[in-house]
Amino acid sequence: MKNKKNLTGRTLHYFWMATKKMPGFFFLDILTTFGYVALLTYVNNFLMGKVVDRVGAEPVAAADVFNVFWPYILSFVVVNALGQVCSKLQDYSVWKLEIRANYELATYCFDTLSNQSMTFHANRYGGSLVSQTTKFMSAYTLLAETVTYSVMPSFFSVLLAVVFLLPTVPLYVLILLIMLTIYVIVAYTMYKRILPINEKAASAQNSLSGELSDAVANILSVKTYGREDYEKELFEFANRNVERSDSIRMRASNVRGAMTSSLIVFIMIIVVVFMVGGNAWFGISQGTLIMMFTYTYSITLHFNMINNTLQRMNRAFGDAAEMTAILDEPRLVSDEPDAVPLKVTEGNIDFNHLDFAYDDEEGLEKIFDDFNLHIPAGQRVGLVGRSGAGKSTLTKLLLRLSDIQGGQILIDGQDIRHCSQQTLRRQIAYVPQEALLFHRSIRENISYGRPDAGEEEIRLAASRANALEFIEKLPGGMDQMVGERGVKLSGGQRQRIIIARAILADAPILVLDEATSALDSESERLVQEALKNLMEDRTSIVVAHRLSTVASLDRIIVISEGKVAEDGSHEELLSAGGEYAKLWDHQTGAFISS
Repeated sequence: MKNKKNLTGRTLHYFWMATKKMPGFFFLDILTTFGYVALLTYVNNFLMGKVVDRVGAEPVAAADVFNVFWPYILSFVVVNALGQVCSKLQDYSVWKLEIRANYELATYCFDTLSNQSMTFHANRYGGSLVSQTTKFMSAYTLLAETVTYSVMPSFFSVLLAVVFLLPTVPLYVLILLIMLTIYVIVAYTMYKRILPINEKAASAQNSLSGELSDAVANILSVKTYGREDYEKELFEFANRNVERSDSIRMRASNVRGAMTSSLIVFIMIIVVVFMVGGNAWFGISQGTLIMMFTYTYSITLHFNMINNTLQRMNRAFGDAAEMTAILDEPRLVSDEPDAVPLKVTEGNIDFNHLDFAYDDEEGLEKIFDDFNLHIPAGQRVGLVGRSGAGKSTLTKLLLRLSDIQGGQILIDGQDIRHCSQQTLRRQIAYVPQEALLFHRSIRENISYGRPDAGEEEIRLAASRANALEFIEKLPGGMDQMVGERGVKLSGGQRQRIIIARAILADAPILVLDEATSALDSESERLVQEALKNLMEDRTSIVVAHRLSTVASLDRIIVISEGKVAEDGSHEELLSAGGEYAKLWDHQTGAFISS
């Protein structure tokens, strides 16, 4: 992760990458902001100064008013009309920038999060990532509007004041620039001190979102164990942290505001001194004195809002900080620049001298050390062993959801690290232990692996997974929405939808990770029949705790402490009297009589 001090610069980098894709609107925003400030503030007051000088030069008869002042009146009309056009174009350009940039940033965040490893996601709240993405996009909007409506007008105000006043009152311009420079230095120094405070406040808000998301996602556990009060305490702690962080930010902003406001008062004192003595000391005309006052007053109005401006910028960078850090994180699993598509013709799988360890905060947790396993094409293999032996981990490494530290995983002789991840996973139909669905229709969930599948194919897959009967009884049938993560369906129903998806995918390699664990005995029998047909002529890996699930497979691998402890058919392993036989006895009840 990048150093905290670099997060602001990195955030600007990502924002600029999105902005530069719209150079036309970017420059239109700058030009219209300049035109708006120049015409409605400076040219307007310049013309008014000329009118005052003309009025003070000599009296004008009532009958000659329009004859004398019509050029000024016409100029006022043209200047204000053009100024309003600039104002509306300014709004249009910044809106277009925000809309398009937010599209680019959202796409980039989604691509980054969806292409990160499962290890990355396992260590983070899903709700917090959503919150950080939303804040990242909102930060761009806040920053774009702050720059357009506050920062650029302030800069252009100083520039135009110098242009209009320097030829006539250079001493005043010099003093004004010195005071404004001091003002900017003080404000920026305070800004740098407050930026970490804003990042902490944003982090506290993200933690609050994470706590809320975690409690809502596990609401069934909360209610069934009567832990509402406990979860409320956790939420209250996070909420208090947000309140405390925001209060610290508020106090720091108020202190900065008091210091900068004092400088504004001092600048206005200088203006008043020049106003009252400018004509007597330097021979400054009445019109020029009015311009000096209005220009300086306009500048002070902009600079008086600098506290709010910097606070908004601080908030924007603080809100974006955590997502910026995530965007800067290297992908733990990434495609090589010259990755090629995986082509499966037979389905041979080889794990050669495999080394793998999970990297967590407590160090490396070694799972496999020089692990070797060959699975011939078309063979149906069961992986069994005690919990934590590495069965599910092996399938995830095959899917390249995490990368190995040593050795090779080959499919038909192709090292999967040299193949693109998407083509690898499209060749493997995976049914996980936890059957989570999208909040979409049943049809969309089944056809997720093959979105071009026809209705009959979808129904056939559902039928083979023993799911069609219950689907047809639902009010919406195939169009029934299943709720977030499939919450509207029972565990067994969700599992059968996932199995139907795998059946429809028709991939040459099949991975079942406790695929029947949520089914009742009758449904399991029917699904086992469907899976038996599905596994024909396909390389199949079945992870199971329930040994009856793998007893009929061609081969059973017992994994223990990251090694192949036993290898053979069900009958061979029972005859060997090793670990598999002991597990079988335990599950069939033989241990009761011992």
